[in-house]
Amino acid sequence: MGLWDCIVKYNAWFLARKLIFFGIIVIWNKLYGSNIILDKNILEEFKSFLALKSRTNEKSLPYYIHWVANCFEFCNLDLAANPTENQKIDFLKKFSLGHEDWQVKQAEEALRLFEYFKNSSVETPQETTTGLSKNWQAVEEETRTLLRLRHRSYSTEKTYLSWLHSFAGQNSNKDPDEITPDDLQQFLSYLAVERKVSTSTQNQALNALVFVFKNALRKTLGDHELDAVKANYKRRLPVVLSKNEVQAVFEQLSGIYKTMAMLIYGCGLRLQECLNLRIKDIDSDRGMIFVRAGKGDKDRRTMLPQTLQPDLQKQISEAKTLHEMDREKLVSGIFLPGALDRKYPNAGKEWGWFWLFPSKSLSIEPRTNIIRRHHIHEASLQKAFKTAVTKTGITKQASIHTLRHSFATHLLENGYDIRTIQELLGHSNLQTTMIYTHVATRNMLGVKSPLDQ
Repeated sequence: MGLWDCIVKYNAWFLARKLIFFGIIVIWNKLYGSNIILDKNILEEFKSFLALKSRTNEKSLPYYIHWVANCFEFCNLDLAANPTENQKIDFLKKFSLGHEDWQVKQAEEALRLFEYFKNSSVETPQETTTGLSKNWQAVEEETRTLLRLRHRSYSTEKTYLSWLHSFAGQNSNKDPDEITPDDLQQFLSYLAVERKVSTSTQNQALNALVFVFKNALRKTLGDHELDAVKANYKRRLPVVLSKNEVQAVFEQLSGIYKTMAMLIYGCGLRLQECLNLRIKDIDSDRGMIFVRAGKGDKDRRTMLPQTLQPDLQKQISEAKTLHEMDREKLVSGIFLPGALDRKYPNAGKEWGWFWLFPSKSLSIEPRTNIIRRHHIHEASLQKAFKTAVTKTGITKQASIHTLRHSFATHLLENGYDIRTIQELLGHSNLQTTMIYTHVATRNMLGVKSPLDQ
């Protein structure tokens, strides 16, 4: 056989293989892939939905479409159907065998988005601004009662009830007894896709509504809330002021606001921790401040700067004047946390429990409607600090919490151990404290830019 005959025979054999291969593909699509071909328009609509409402990268859109198509081909389902949780798990297990972890997470997120897309295409969720129905009002009252029985803070109560209002407004066409975990899943997905909230905001809504479901509605959830579309997590570095900038801001403050701002920076306090300080929490002799029931209802101690001792003594003297005036006028004692007001009925009138930064005027306590003296309102200090920052010409988006960030960063730059800083800040997780290593101007290795050399 000549060379030419061999070439012709080989090409014919190769062509026959290709025809057989494509024939198999056509037959497979006819038998198993017809659903996907017929519902191609749905995938195109889903792609447009992703481009319009989700934060999906444009280059990733074809992959999201491909993963969804693969899942429904694997389950042999029409795109209008809903695969069961077990079918999704089986698909993702098989999918993980030939793909990277990030691709598995991407496929999982694509399935969540596709489910939300199908549900929202039937009826786009809208929050109503009208008042709640009587049944939802009963759920609200039940939630408020349960929160107070568990001694949750007033700010937590307001936050939880606010999310309940949003959820009830979106499901105003349903009675509370008709609410299912799928409604919670749809609402959490709505927050991520439509309102584009942050991860922390979505988690806050989840915690509030899980409390309502389990305690007020007395419904079981299982893992349904985990099936919602997750809000995009983006790590943001904290805003930090330099030491000169901190000093410039202090020079624009005066009186009690300057003392409070210096205390927050000098001790690494949160705003609410500073406002909640009582006279007994100041230990001048040992140079310490005790933070009671801070974030997470935890106590801790931190240093008391010697520089602040004269200003604090002056503030304590002014608070003493207000305390004596209240006792002369028989004003009700100040608010006590938990059940202390029942256990120690007169403790609220004692000097040790009095606020370090009391308000100059009396106010009505929202829970009990008792007229008593509260601490300074947080908005007063925030407004004074914002005005001071503006006067200095600092362009950074600085808030009163920036002083706490600056406290941690400056300690780190001075060479203090990260574990010590963690304890002073009251962080449960060291990773939370480690964020300040990304904004410190110096580090333990002393790395310098080659341009500076």
